[in-house]
Amino acid sequence: MNFINKLERKIGKYSIQNLSLCLIICYGFGYAISFVNGDFINFLTLNPYAIIHQLQIWRIFTWVLVPPDSFDLFTLIMLYFYYSIGTSLERTWGTFYYNLYIFSGMLFTVLGSFLLYFCMTTGMVGGEYLVYFGVDAGFAAVSRLFSTYYINMSIFLAFAATFPEVQVLLMFIIPIKVKWLGIMDGILLAYSFLFGGVVTRFVIGACLLSFGVFFLITRNLSHLSPKQMKRRAVYKRQVRQATGITKHKCAICGRTELDDPNLEFRFCSKCEGNYEYCQEHLFTHTHVHR
Repeated sequence: MNFINKLERKIGKYSIQNLSLCLIICYGFGYAISFVNGDFINFLTLNPYAIIHQLQIWRIFTWVLVPPDSFDLFTLIMLYFYYSIGTSLERTWGTFYYNLYIFSGMLFTVLGSFLLYFCMTTGMVGGEYLVYFGVDAGFAAVSRLFSTYYINMSIFLAFAATFPEVQVLLMFIIPIKVKWLGIMDGILLAYSFLFGGVVTRFVIGACLLSFGVFFLITRNLSHLSPKQMKRRAVYKRQVRQATGITKHKCAICGRTELDDPNLEFRFCSKCEGNYEYCQEHLFTHTHVHR
């Protein structure tokens, strides 16, 4: 925890807010690419063979653009669900911890793909893919398995561990607590890991390693409940109101976050000086020039 706290103090300001929305936007670009040219998506997958031998370095990053295979109503509902639970985790843990969790999952996925490449090229595991498909096609087939699917699954497992008593509607009808869904998903993942192929084990292990590591390091986060977070937020708001200290103030109307906690404030880059405006006056004010 001390290491993570020091890390947050150093690089916490670079954390990406609304990271769940950013991931969904990446999916949107991926679907757009698929609709325009379905074959081009194969140049974005996490393929260590192409990265090393063909110097296609962009694959280390562009694999997050590869969307789920299907695009239908169920996929849209699932993406909205993952966006909702991801946003809840970000609000509960804080932007930095949520960023750390997601990016560590991505890092483990990249490292896992290269470890699998090494094992396959040395003949330790997965050689049947190369024999059956050939080297290029074999690694291309395996690369499609490394996707954000299991990262999304790790988001759900983290949500179930953080908010075990929250109720959701299974199939929009049956009320069930998230912890039971998390247990069922954990059992299915364990079954796939134990009885699936070697490649499947690498994929699941690499994607979900962040879940185990993160909760071992920050296991105190799992004890936070929505009620505790609500009480903490109410307490902080009451303290700010009592002291009169505000972080934001609109240069036009003078409103602060104490007047409306849902107000958003932004600085105007076209005004000379540090002038901050609320969402209603950000685009309607007259720019200040000295």
